[in-house]
Amino acid sequence: MLKATLRSFLAHKGRLLLSALAVVLSVAFVAGSLIFSDTVTRTFDRLFASTSADVTVKPKEDLTSSVPTGAVQTVPASLATRLAGVKGVASAHGDVSVQSVTVVDAKNRSLGPSTGAPTIATDWFVTHRSPVKLTSGHAPRGADQVVLDADTAGRKHVRIGDTLTVMAQPGSFKVEVVGIATFTTTNPGAALVYLAPDTAAAKLLGTADRVTSISVDAAPGVSDAVLKKRVAAAVGAGPYEVKTADEQAKSSAQALGGFLDVIKYVMLGFAGISVLVGVFLIVNTFSMLIAQRTRELGLLRALGADRRQVRRSVLTEAVLLGLVGSTLGLAAGIGLAAGLIKLMSAFGMNLKTTEMVVGWATPVSSYVVGVGVTFVAAYLPARRAATVSPMAALADADVAGVGRPLKVRAVVGSVVGALGAAALVGCATSSKTATASSLLGLGVVLTLTATVIAGPLLVRPVIRVLGGAFPALFGSVGRMSQRNALRNPRRTGATAAALMVGLALVGGMSVASASMSKSFDQQIDKTLGADFIIQSASFTPFSEEVTDAVRGTEGVGLVVRQRYAPIALRLPDGKRVETTAAGYGDRVDDVAHVPYASGDTAAALADGALGMDVGFAEDHGVRLGDVLPVEFPGGRTASLKVGALTDQETADGFGARGGVFFGIATVEKYVPGGQDTALYVNARSGTTADRLRPLLEKTLDAYPQVQVRDQADYKKLVHDQIAVLLYLVYALLGLAIVIAVLGVVNTLALSVVERTREIGLLRAIGLGRRQLRRMIRLESVVIAVFGAVLGLALGLVWGVCMQQVLELQGMKALAVPWGTIVAVVVGSAVVGVVAALLPALRASRLNVLAAIAHD
Repeated sequence: MLKATLRSFLAHKGRLLLSALAVVLSVAFVAGSLIFSDTVTRTFDRLFASTSADVTVKPKEDLTSSVPTGAVQTVPASLATRLAGVKGVASAHGDVSVQSVTVVDAKNRSLGPSTGAPTIATDWFVTHRSPVKLTSGHAPRGADQVVLDADTAGRKHVRIGDTLTVMAQPGSFKVEVVGIATFTTTNPGAALVYLAPDTAAAKLLGTADRVTSISVDAAPGVSDAVLKKRVAAAVGAGPYEVKTADEQAKSSAQALGGFLDVIKYVMLGFAGISVLVGVFLIVNTFSMLIAQRTRELGLLRALGADRRQVRRSVLTEAVLLGLVGSTLGLAAGIGLAAGLIKLMSAFGMNLKTTEMVVGWATPVSSYVVGVGVTFVAAYLPARRAATVSPMAALADADVAGVGRPLKVRAVVGSVVGALGAAALVGCATSSKTATASSLLGLGVVLTLTATVIAGPLLVRPVIRVLGGAFPALFGSVGRMSQRNALRNPRRTGATAAALMVGLALVGGMSVASASMSKSFDQQIDKTLGADFIIQSASFTPFSEEVTDAVRGTEGVGLVVRQRYAPIALRLPDGKRVETTAAGYGDRVDDVAHVPYASGDTAAALADGALGMDVGFAEDHGVRLGDVLPVEFPGGRTASLKVGALTDQETADGFGARGGVFFGIATVEKYVPGGQDTALYVNARSGTTADRLRPLLEKTLDAYPQVQVRDQADYKKLVHDQIAVLLYLVYALLGLAIVIAVLGVVNTLALSVVERTREIGLLRAIGLGRRQLRRMIRLESVVIAVFGAVLGLALGLVWGVCMQQVLELQGMKALAVPWGTIVAVVVGSAVVGVVAALLPALRASRLNVLAAIAHD
């Protein structure tokens, strides 16, 4: 049996390799994501471990915000002098490092990385832990001198002697590049500007009495843990955190972990799609191979092989296929990881392929995924093979299920589909976001499963409609192509399922993203009343210098400032909720249209007051006039009165979670040193918006970090952000299409072998080669369009349910992108044509007499 299995495997290696490609793709994404993330993690662990001081004292990060405030948390510079006298301390140095800066060259071009990585301004203090070394020029010696990192200098064509402008929170200042420093470790992708140590604090923080952290080095023989205890005792119970080198490295790695997780989960998403779609391909391949080997399996049974041996034989072939696919996939994954590393290097993150990490978990995961997928996919065909009777050796019995009833599929598919439909109905009618989201996920899984199970039941009615025009357009060739697709509903359904999965995902996400875009457009039209918004593309804050320049622009009338502040609210229901609150200047009503359930803008922006969303207030038992304890960064606290409740369509109202907002004076009081994140600008009376825009753009030429946007520009910005998610879905679609094409090619190729005698007879009675190729192409097209119709129908249902979940967050508009839907259907027909090229060509080249004599 083992010899027979190996011979069978090798006899069909060409067809099996097509199925192996699905395994290769899934394993490649799994292996590539693990290798890449392990390599980046190991590289940055080394960087953080080698550059962290023995002990670091930093401001305590008690509140976090998804939106930067521009405020720089600091500690007293005098603390370094005090810590230098602690027993066991060799040295203590106050560090200055600020990320919220912009650096431009003489032509006002930003030197910041195009990847969105920060531009960091810091003091030049060289130790054995420094990540850079001076390779040309000299160290900065005055307030107007800087050293620039070599990567930024090369990328932005900056040379020693060039003049730059540094825009920091206290204001802008010009500097001369006097030195170039080269990274001795991994370049994290940031742009680094080094200032003289005795002037960095004054220039970047506005005072020489503060620093951003203190690095403490241990004396010989003193461990980091012991030093930490002594330093912590000396620091006292102030708003500081004291960390050893290991703790600081872990903290920095955790901050990087979010970025790595995004890449890892995206790649694992691709792997998941590959696995899911590959299962259909492998099931179909093994089912067809078993159907074609009915007589062979019957002979094995007649010669004494029992059912277990036949089943084991087929599963052994699946394991061999999985081993081959996993090995090739692991190799492809290493190549994929190397490509990602090169891509990161092109973006400024200097990783090396020579330091690639292939941990033990990578090959183990690769083989578990590859072998497991093929084994599971081949199990049902293997069980079917075991039922072949020894009498099948005497006749061409078909175990593929051409004529077998579909009653079991009908019952199971109906039950699962009913449960899925009930879950989706529950999602659409639920009033709780969490419940609706859970029901949506359950409904998606169940309805997808039901469609896959019941797909063969839909083949005959749907394909009769889709191919109904074939006989009239293509005559007998069209009629035969339609009947070939109807001949084996199970096979057609399984082949189309691969494409259906990808298109269902695309259909659902397209409806959701179009609905989000339309909802935001409506919200912007209703709420935004300003002529222009001044803000950065990444919503990072900017200095007061920009605000003053905008105010001084000819034709500017009203300027309303916006800032953000991370806060924590103590609510009447006993919960502590962290969120980001917005602070606004007076006359917000002139630049925004905010509906109120209670109170008004003046009451919300008054000193000692705040406003919030009415829905959030009701959920937590907050009423108008309640006084709430509010925590701000740095341990600052306040008790603010609820002066107004907004009633906007978006659940978060006029701000982040909870829609909390107050006067900008409150932000300036409790978050000192912050910066504006947006300016809402109206033209002065007598000046039109069209006339004001070029004047504003000219003013802001010197500040490339901010842009002028009107309502249309703001809508485009929102659309572009939503499109990022859609592009990922389209990439998943592309992967699904690749595997679906392999599936159609595989099915048609095996179908040609199965119908060799039939094709020979057709050729013998006058069917031309061109007609034969057309017949196979039409069969392929109708199968592909069948998969597209099922997938898009399912996706549209999912999309409508997704929109119902979004409606609970205030996004009430429903939009169906019919252009995308039509394009996908047309594209599916093209996919069918492409997939049929090789099988059709092979069929047209069959020798007529040999085909008729084929057994």
